[in-house]
Amino acid sequence: MIDKANIEKTNAWPFIEAKKILRERKNNIEQKGKIVLQTGYGPSGLPHIGTFGEVARTSMVVNALNELTDLPKEIITFSDDMDGLRKVPENIPNKEKLEQNLHKPLTNIPDPFEKFKSFGEHNNEMLKKFLDKFNFKYSFKSSTELYKSGTFNSTLKHILKNYKGIMDVIIPTLGKERQKTYSPFLPICPDTGIVLEIPVLEIDEKNSKIIFDNNGKKLEKSILDGNCKLQWKVDWAMRWYALDVDFEMYGKDLIESAILSTKIIKLLGKPNPAGFAYELFLDEKGEKISKSKGNGITIDEWLEYASPESLSLFMYQNPKRAKKLYREVVPKAVDEYLEFIEKSKTQTELQNLMNPVWHVHNGKIPDENFVMSFSMLLNLVEASNADSKELLWKFVKKYKDDISASKQPIFDNLIEYAIKYFNDVIKSKKVYKKPNKDEKTALKALIEVLENCNDNMKPEDIQTNIYTVGKENGYKENLREWFKLIYEVVFGDENGPRMGFFISFFGVKETRELIENKLSDV
Repeated sequence: MIDKANIEKTNAWPFIEAKKILRERKNNIEQKGKIVLQTGYGPSGLPHIGTFGEVARTSMVVNALNELTDLPKEIITFSDDMDGLRKVPENIPNKEKLEQNLHKPLTNIPDPFEKFKSFGEHNNEMLKKFLDKFNFKYSFKSSTELYKSGTFNSTLKHILKNYKGIMDVIIPTLGKERQKTYSPFLPICPDTGIVLEIPVLEIDEKNSKIIFDNNGKKLEKSILDGNCKLQWKVDWAMRWYALDVDFEMYGKDLIESAILSTKIIKLLGKPNPAGFAYELFLDEKGEKISKSKGNGITIDEWLEYASPESLSLFMYQNPKRAKKLYREVVPKAVDEYLEFIEKSKTQTELQNLMNPVWHVHNGKIPDENFVMSFSMLLNLVEASNADSKELLWKFVKKYKDDISASKQPIFDNLIEYAIKYFNDVIKSKKVYKKPNKDEKTALKALIEVLENCNDNMKPEDIQTNIYTVGKENGYKENLREWFKLIYEVVFGDENGPRMGFFISFFGVKETRELIENKLSDV
C-alpha cells in the first residue's frame, strides 16, 4: 500500500487530475457510485496516435484514482460516427466511394476498404483493434447506436424543451449568415441521406418534432431514434448529460467548444465534467497531426521501432506542451524510458509517484538492470554490421556474458528495435566526415593509445586515455570538438556514445580496427 501522505504530496499530473475529479464531482459520484471518464473519437479518418494518447492519458488518471478510491471507474471511448463526412481523407483507397457520399453519416457510407458495412464501422474497428493492443480497459460506444436505440431520447427531449436557451448560448458565437440557418438539430434527409444544416420553421415540443425549411420545402422530422443528430457543441453537452460524464480531456483546439458545451449542460441542469485541455501533437514541419492527412508517425510505425511503454511515456510527459511527433523522436523517448526505470531503483516512494514510468506501468515498475542506451545500441548496430537479432546478441554476449535475453527482456526487445530503426531511419542519412591532415594525425594517435589498452580496463580509464590524446593533439581547450571529430568520422553524426563505455563493450581491438577502416576509406 502506498502511504497516503505521499499521495497527498505528489504533484504528478494524473494525481492532480484525479483529486480534482473527486473534489469537483463529489456529489455526482456519490449519487451514482462510480466515476465515468470519456474520450472522444471522430471516425472521419483512420485512428491516429493522438487518439491513442487521449486514451493512454485518461487511463493514467484512472490509475491515480485507483490509489484514491475503491469506487468503480469506467472509460467510455465514444465514436461520433453519426457525423456527416465533410471531406475525403488523403490516406485511403477507393476515394470515389467517399466522394459520392459526402455529408452522409459515416455509418451510412460504404467502406472504401471493403471490409465492413460502412466507413464509420471500419474506422471504429480499427480504433478498437489498436487500443486492444495496449490492453486498455474501456467501454466503446457508437453515436449511431445510441441515437437509433433511443438511449439519447430523453435527453434530446430535454434539449428541445430548452431550445431557446441553447440558441441564446450559440447564436452570439456565429457569423451573421450562419445565424440565419443555424439549428442545434440536424435532420437526416429522407431523399438523399445527407445530414442537413437547414433552419427551423416550427417546433412541436409535445410530439418531439421539428419542421425545417428544406430549400423552400417543409421537412417534418422527429428528433428521436436517430432521425436527427445534434450539432457538435450541443452534441458534446448532450453526451456529458446523458452518460453522466465526470472527466474528459481534449485538445486545446476544442477549448472554445468546451466552454460553450459547459454553458449548455449547466442550462440543462447538470454541472460540467472536470476537464483537461492538452496541447496538440505536431509533425516534423510543426503542423498539426491530422487523421485526414495521415502526417506524423503512426501507431504501427512507432511499434516497429520501440516498445508500447516508450510511447506511453511520450504521452505522459508535458501534456500541456506542444510536441513534435515523428520517427526521429523515438530514440530519445526510449532512452528517457530506460533512464526513468534506472532512477526508480534508488528513489523514495514519493519520488516514484512522480516518476513517469510509475504511471506508464500502473505502479509496477520493471526490475531490470540497465545495459546500455538505445542511442548507443544504434551505434553498436552500425559498428558491428549486425543485421539480425541473433548476430547482435552473439556480439553482445562476447563481451558481456553475464546478461541474457531471459534476464533482460527489455534489452532483448531493444536489440530488435535498434536493427530495424537503424536500417529504416538512420542508415540512408549518414554523412561521414573526411578528416583533414591534423585531424588524421589526432585519430592515428588515438589508435596508437588503444594498442596499449585492453578489454579488462574500466570504461573510465579508457575514457581518460581518450581525453589525454585529445589534449595532446590540439583539443586541450575544447574537448567537445575532439569527441565531435570522433563521432563524425566513426559514426557519421555530431553526437555519439560515451566512448570509454562504448569501447569497453564493443572491444578495444574492434574499435581500433573500426577507426582504421574509417581512415583508410578517406
